[in-house]
Order: sequence, then C-alpha cells, then structure tokens
Amino acid sequence: MIPAALVIAGQCGLFSGQRPSDLGVHHRRLKAPGKNAQNVVSSQAAMHPHMDNHVIAPLTFSGDPALAWVRLQKIIAATKGTTMVVSQPDYLHVEFQTTYLKFIDDGEFSLDAAKGEIHLRSASRLGRKDFGVNRARLEKIRASFDAR
Repeated sequence: MIPAALVIAGQCGLFSGQRPSDLGVHHRRLKAPGKNAQNVVSSQAAMHPHMDNHVIAPLTFSGDPALAWVRLQKIIAATKGTTMVVSQPDYLHVEFQTTYLKFIDDGEFSLDAAKGEIHLRSASRLGRKDFGVNRARLEKIRASFDAR
C-alpha cells in the first residue's frame, strides 16, 4: 500500500521540489555544494568547503570547443527524463526527472573552452541523500561523451 501511495504522490508532482533561483555561473564558478549535503556532485567542489563525495572530474576534450559542446547537448537531449531549462553558448541547466517518483535533480554544465573542460554539477532538490544517483548519471554522460 505504501509503495503505491508513494508512486501516486510522485506522479502528482509532490516530490519535484522548487527550481533553485541561484544556479548559473558566478565568478566563473557553479554553485557550491552544501557543506553537509550528500546529494550533490560538482567538478568545482574543491573550490569550496566540501566533502570528498562532492568531487567529480570535469569532462575533458581536445579540438573545437563548439563541437564538444554540441556533442554534450546531444547526449543530454537523448537522456530519458531530461528537460532543458537554460541553453547558452557556454552554460546549460537541465532538469533530470526520475521515472516513477518524479524527483527532480538540477544538472549544470559550464564550458571552459580555454582549458578544454566542461564543468558539471548535479544536485537533488529534495532530501539529504541521493544514493549515488547524481554521480552515476553524470558518469553515464561522461562515458557517452568520451565514447564519441
């Protein structure tokens, strides 16, 4: 009975949370991970107070930054449950939605063309833990990005 109630609550949007208003690149940095949060990973975590579980490597590329950016956008567009919120020449904000409970995680990507890197961040809107979902999602995107 409880699992069915949870699915119904999720389908009604009760687990989607509020879209953060403080996302984006500020002073060349994505939003810092919450100091005690266990539901966020960021390739820029080392620039802020953080825990080891916050750290994830940026995507790296060689060659034309514009081609790398387009490649990333295609991978994200093909990712199930993804909605593009902001698409700029050097910044993306996407929402990743889980299938049944409809939890929403915010993903951010920032292009550093000069360094051949794309910084990434993914954070759950609700709760303190994500059971590794954000890291696994970004690593899956990395695997697709590196395979092309």
